[in-house]
This record gives sequence, structure tokens and C-alpha cells, in this order.
Amino acid sequence: MAGALRFEQHPSETLRVGDGFTLSDIDPDATPGYTGTKEDGKALLGEMDDELADLQERLFAESRFGGRKRILLILQAMDTAGKGGIVKHVMGAMDPQGVQFKAFKAPTTEEKSYDFLWRIEKEVPAVGMVGVFDRSHYEDVLIHRVHRWASPEEIKRRYVAINEFEGRLIESGTKVVKVMLHISGGEQKERLLARLDNPAKHWKYNRGDLDERAFWDDYMNAYQAAFDETSTRDAPWHVIPANKKWYARIAVQQLLIGALADLKLEWPKADFDVPTERELILRS
Repeated sequence: MAGALRFEQHPSETLRVGDGFTLSDIDPDATPGYTGTKEDGKALLGEMDDELADLQERLFAESRFGGRKRILLILQAMDTAGKGGIVKHVMGAMDPQGVQFKAFKAPTTEEKSYDFLWRIEKEVPAVGMVGVFDRSHYEDVLIHRVHRWASPEEIKRRYVAINEFEGRLIESGTKVVKVMLHISGGEQKERLLARLDNPAKHWKYNRGDLDERAFWDDYMNAYQAAFDETSTRDAPWHVIPANKKWYARIAVQQLLIGALADLKLEWPKADFDVPTERELILRS
């Protein structure tokens, strides 16, 4: 049987935010680099699960023998864009003991008493781990810019602090993968209505999501500014059209597989004589 249809070009190139990038040019309904159907995409997601799990296990195993490498996946998006689905369908293929997940909510009173990165730095992944941030330090330049909770000068300072912070992570052996799931306002409306139509999804509905829709254009401008200031050579942003959930999932999966492959992971060499150990087991 032939394998599932692959991407024509790797998403790390197709979806990368580079010079001259304009968010308004991105069609949230598009599937850049992929010509397959929804069924093709689901097949690819399942087919690549084993490769993702294998690479994650290598990362974890290396760390038990002195390896310093790790991955940090940063997921940013407007509400209902599918971050939870990414965690469930993509990260679910991994061994939970090697995944470090953190969903950032509104900061507490204690967290507000420190610099905005204080609570973030405490959650960076340990060596050998695949860390996932559901929202992140970028909330402190997005929502603060939109609602003018911080001055333009403070927002600028935070861009610089973010770049320095991510630079330190990279120097310590962390591969940073930054993803914005890009949906349209119309798609968000449909997803919000779907939550109201399904009693099993009522728990997901939040009136605050509706309130933020009034600032849609401001958020798009805030994302554009964040991309302009913080999409760097070693920690670039990737914008994934996300109206089609199946496409967003395979795109993130491919980005993670590519990031792990870039780490050149090796299985640790045995520090014991294998034939001797086999003989001891056979005698036991």
C-alpha cells in the first residue's frame, strides 16, 4: 500500500515568517504546500505518529546520558483556533513522561508583581523534554498592546526582552518552534456557535471570547508587530492557516518532526557489554 500523501515542501519553509511577511496576505482557508484532501491529511497524521514518537524517545534517552537538548513549542492564536486539538492529536502521539505542558492563564497578583517573564522562565522545558506553551510570553505584547495596558515604550522593551530570553534558551540547547494558528473571524464565529449548539461543549464557551472579537483588527495588527519584532533567524515564527483543523495538525506535526530531526539525535551507546548481560539474564 502506498504511503500517505506528503507535503510538496516542508512547512518550516512554506509557513516561515520572513522578510516582507504580511499577515493579511495569508488565507486562513489555504493549505500551503499540501494538495491532499482532509482524508489524506488524517492519514498522514497517523502515518507520521511513529516517527514523531521515535524522535521524542531519542531526545528523552539522550538526556539520561548527559544530553542537553530540548524542544519548546509555542502555540499562539485567537480563541477557538485549535490549540487544544493540536495538543490532543499531535502531542498525544508522544510518551507523556517526555512532554512538559503549560497553559498560561491571566497572571495572578503575585505574578504581576514581577517582570512579565518571571512566570514564563519557571516553566521552560527540562533537558530531554518537549515543552508546550498554550499561550505564552507573547500574550504580554499582544493583549497589552490591543488594550493599551502598557505604553508603546514598554511594549518595545518587551520585544527586546523576548528576543534575549529566546536567545538564552537556544544557547542552552533548546530548539524553539513558534506557531500562530491563523483563523478568520467568520470561522471563529462558526466555532463559537457550534459550542453553543452542543451541550457537551458549553464548558468551553466563554463570554470573554466574544468580547475580544470586537478587537479583531487590533489583534491582527498586534500579531503583525510581534512577527516583525521577534521572528528571528534562530527562532522564527510560523503562521499556519487554521480554518481547516486537519491541515493545522499535520503542519504542526511536520514542524516538530523537522525540529527534532535538526537536533541530530542519537541513541545512547551502551556502557556495558551486551553479550555478558544477555548471558546473565539467561542464567537467572
